[in-house]
Amino acid sequence: MLQDPLTLYKLIVLYMLNRVTFPMTTAQVSDFVLEREYTNFLTLQQAINELTDAGMVSSETIRNRTHLSITDEGRETLNYFQNRINEGIKQEINTYFRENEFTLRNEVSVLGDYYKSTSGEYEAHLVAKDRGINLVDITMSVPTEEVAAAICDNWQKKNQEIYKYLIGQLF
Repeated sequence: MLQDPLTLYKLIVLYMLNRVTFPMTTAQVSDFVLEREYTNFLTLQQAINELTDAGMVSSETIRNRTHLSITDEGRETLNYFQNRINEGIKQEINTYFRENEFTLRNEVSVLGDYYKSTSGEYEAHLVAKDRGINLVDITMSVPTEEVAAAICDNWQKKNQEIYKYLIGQLF
């Protein structure tokens, strides 16, 4: 067993991020770890922050969601120490991804964010990705922040319909 439980939590996070081909949100990682009661929220956040500070995990914040990805250094570290993760934990992670990968991927593949442009209007930036490739990348200029926020929220709910409509109209 590991001397330091925090090291195990870091390895679990690295193992999870290494198992997917897309970034995961901090909430997705937390849901898995906390649901199984491996540790508490604050300790998990400490582990994620230390991994980020050490350059083993990269993070990007998009509209109040932090997306995590494993770095090459994180992969190298995991390859060296992954034998310290209990096989039962690895199996739980593998099963979780087998059952939830499509849902997890969809949650982070559809991005909507907005910002105030230099003209004083707001721009809603909408992206739908698949395996790291942008399927749709739209920027819309709108008059108010409320409209921009509504567009981003609706993009999360209706992106598949909108994509199908665009394909139908343009092909």
